[in-house]
Amino acid sequence: MGALTLANRIVMAPMTRNRARPDGVPDALMVEYYAARADAGLIVAEGAWPCAEGQAYCRQPGIATDAHVAGWRGVVDAVHARGARIVLQIMHSGRIGSSRIKPEGVETVAPSAIRAHGQIHTDAAGMQDFDMPREMTQDDIGHAIDAHRMAAVRARAAGFDGVELHCTSGYLPMQFMYSETNRRADEYGGDAPARVRFAVGCLKAMADAVGANRVGFRVNPGNTFNDARDEDSAATHEALLRQAAPLGLAYLHVMRAPVSDIDAFALARKYFPGRLILNDGFDPESAERAIAGGEGEAVSFARHFIGNPDLVRRMRMGLPLAKFDRRTLYTPGPAGYTDYPAAA
Repeated sequence: MGALTLANRIVMAPMTRNRARPDGVPDALMVEYYAARADAGLIVAEGAWPCAEGQAYCRQPGIATDAHVAGWRGVVDAVHARGARIVLQIMHSGRIGSSRIKPEGVETVAPSAIRAHGQIHTDAAGMQDFDMPREMTQDDIGHAIDAHRMAAVRARAAGFDGVELHCTSGYLPMQFMYSETNRRADEYGGDAPARVRFAVGCLKAMADAVGANRVGFRVNPGNTFNDARDEDSAATHEALLRQAAPLGLAYLHVMRAPVSDIDAFALARKYFPGRLILNDGFDPESAERAIAGGEGEAVSFARHFIGNPDLVRRMRMGLPLAKFDRRTLYTPGPAGYTDYPAAA
């Protein structure tokens, strides 16, 4: 996949697990977690914020400081020692977040001043409504794109093999892409080709910084997570894929659409000429059929990797897959994170 040569076609999908230090620095617990799963051909490490404005969650890792780089270097070195490749997902949350999570004085910004419906957990004050965001100026947009460029540079400094832009789940790139969260009247708003300009600008900046063959991106047509609404999600994603196609990127990570009227995999194959990583709802058998049928070059797994650190071995040997505990998905500490055993 671009500059990445994988040992197998099994990918660990990015999953926010909220185990970093309060300042977003990965620690020894995260090193242990990722190293245990490094039989995967590729690990896409969880979404890291590229700047303070982009932090969404408590204990979410960042890639904005030298301390972040040093913390991630321990993760990367441990993964490389076991033979896997690893890329970092860059995730700017935009309007999804709370002032009780970000450092004091850091604003919540978005394409338009439209508050997301819903709440978010804060360690300081429990569940809180999402912030009312400030509409981004042209300077803000330029700074955000540059933050993605610098995040890619820092990721490479930490040893990551590449980076992945998070273009789904209601975070900043999708907020620009979707018609109900982007009411701008400038060149970043209006029709779909204009609304995808921010995401494409981030991809170009990241590609210019570290090489297009080390940059991927993740999409999920039809996604409505975090109050994301669009008049025609399929057409919006077509516009994004058309503009991203000539960039020579390493891969497209595409999730199965959550709605029946969109075939996300077919959309990706039609408009993106590069390598595809397929995601969502796969088990070993359906993944094998998808690869054999030429639907994509690799398949990523999220939930199965939580309870099965040795997922690759279990798949190869036909061993049963363990379940995971939903109650400990986002809680601090090793419980439900590093204490799942390998199969006997």
